[in-house]
Amino acid sequence: MNDTEQITKHLRDLHFGGNWTAVSLKDKLDGVTWQQATTAVGAHHTIAVLVFHMNFFVEATIKVLQGGPLDAKDAFSFDCPPISSEAEWESLLNKTWSDAEQLASLIERMPNEQLTMPFVDEKYGTHFRCLPGPIEHGYYHLGQISILKTLLQYGEPSQAE
Repeated sequence: MNDTEQITKHLRDLHFGGNWTAVSLKDKLDGVTWQQATTAVGAHHTIAVLVFHMNFFVEATIKVLQGGPLDAKDAFSFDCPPISSEAEWESLLNKTWSDAEQLASLIERMPNEQLTMPFVDEKYGTHFRCLPGPIEHGYYHLGQISILKTLLQYGEPSQAE
């Protein structure tokens, strides 16, 4: 398996399963209702906002690999549109799965040699440095989603005396 195939596998594993951690975004979000996804726990971001945020960077990477500019601004990465129905929640999820597969396909078709080339600009490093970014970022937020889902299902634990 070459490097682009390995990156592709890791991206799909994060989203759809089969990774070393045995936790995927799709499995973790299975059964989460739109009400749960939009319920804040304390001062933390909601599950819906975290899903939107994760996919924001997947979308930005897709755009770059399709020849577009890197114009995604971190300041907008948490600007999840309001979700007020199961259909809107499902739409966000379907977009997330579709974008993940689109990014995986773009990386999969990339010549392995492109990994050593600059990603947009030399200041960002190479494709090999930047393409795992949405995967690493995704696992970070998948951990948050896992904790939020547990808190929403079972309530926040009481403080130890």
